[in-house]
Amino acid sequence: MAETPIEEMSFEDAIRELEKVVTQLDRGEVALEDSIKLYERGAALKARCEAKLKEAEEKVAQITLDATGEATGAKPVEGL
Repeated sequence: MAETPIEEMSFEDAIRELEKVVTQLDRGEVALEDSIKLYERGAALKARCEAKLKEAEEKVAQITLDATGEATGAKPVEGL
């Protein structure tokens, strides 16, 4: 089965796969070359998760509130 390209993964999919990668590396049952590949994929998955979290934080920060504190809508986030 081919690996899903990381840039196409949702946050949830990326975090699940990252957990699997960490588990495999923690067990130490992977050959050195495979460990290096897993580590590289794990680093890319971590970066994807961080990017998706930042994107979500920016969207939340753009929510506008009225005088009573109720959400009234959202301003567009630049660059998304």
